[in-house]
Amino acid sequence: MSGPTRRSFLSSMAAAGALAPLARGAATLRPARAKKILVLGGTGFLGPHFVRAALANGHTVTLFHRGKTNPGLFPDLEHLHGDRDTGDLASLQGRTFDAVVDTSGYVPAHVEATAKLFAGSCEHYQFVSTISVYGSFGQRPDTIDEATPVATVEDDKVEKVNAIAQAMPFYGPLKARCEAAAEAAMPGKVSTLRPGLIVGPGDTSDRFTWWPVRIDKGGEVLAPGDADAQVQFVDARDLAEFMLHCIERKVTGVHNVNGFAGRMSMGDVLSACKCATSSAVTLSWVDEEFLAENDVRPWMQMPLWIPRDARTIVDNSKAIAAGLQFRPVGDTVRDTLQWAKSERGDKPFGRTGLPPEREAAVLAKWHAAAKSGAEPAAVR
Repeated sequence: MSGPTRRSFLSSMAAAGALAPLARGAATLRPARAKKILVLGGTGFLGPHFVRAALANGHTVTLFHRGKTNPGLFPDLEHLHGDRDTGDLASLQGRTFDAVVDTSGYVPAHVEATAKLFAGSCEHYQFVSTISVYGSFGQRPDTIDEATPVATVEDDKVEKVNAIAQAMPFYGPLKARCEAAAEAAMPGKVSTLRPGLIVGPGDTSDRFTWWPVRIDKGGEVLAPGDADAQVQFVDARDLAEFMLHCIERKVTGVHNVNGFAGRMSMGDVLSACKCATSSAVTLSWVDEEFLAENDVRPWMQMPLWIPRDARTIVDNSKAIAAGLQFRPVGDTVRDTLQWAKSERGDKPFGRTGLPPEREAAVLAKWHAAAKSGAEPAAVR
């Protein structure tokens, strides 16, 4: 799927997200000194939210990218072109910035090269990592924090990685190596942020967007597993504001940036989706054993849903103590739905969720089994 268009960012995202920092108050405290910030990336999903937050607080932002993803965004800003995959950092040579924000580092050598380039001239390097660095994440019902060991990958595999596509099988371990590379190059000057699923306006992964769109269509909706199951994600705008907060307040170290301030359940999220639509909606909660028997898979076919045996909870208390704030989930749902209607229209989801006919078949079997008390046959 192609990335968000310039039209969609300038219309729906501006309305939904650009004014959010002012409304919430977290970003209204102007820093003592405006900073020169370099963003490595900045034109995809998370980057534009950060750029807007930084500009709203009076900072100067320069973007470094390949010129391939939404190149028309931010025409009034300085754009430096290059390619980390090929080692083309020429446009960065001799430049100085107060902070470098790395939203696009997947390969340790790439992060090492950029961090070393600014090690002597920059006071803050920010690396956006992932909770996938934890080797135990999603493997057992557990709680993990920043002290939990990270996954590892052998040196010979790292050396063979020359492009992001090749890095994907080792995504988490490579991100952990990227974190280490940044810290080694700029010790004590790095803020390493580990978000979970990043959602909100502009998210084309559909791993959250599917729910507001599906529920807005109305009718009976298959809701997976236990309504009280805890879920975690982070609105891209909340992550962006915390990124800026760390730069302005010189917050360094590792922080888990994942929802929420309090417990959020799957039922809470789907209820928020119901509240965002005027369509008549019925949620039918189907237990996870039945879903497994009928080959309904978690995460992609049923976005956000993780079966209880693999439901790892990420402790975010350190980030909250450092200043992380979360907007109401209802705001995230509403704004995501508004963006999806503007950007997607009626385009069907190809990677997430169940096709309508498959969802209807599973629900029919579920109701038939509940009515008869018999074990249902698998739905294919």
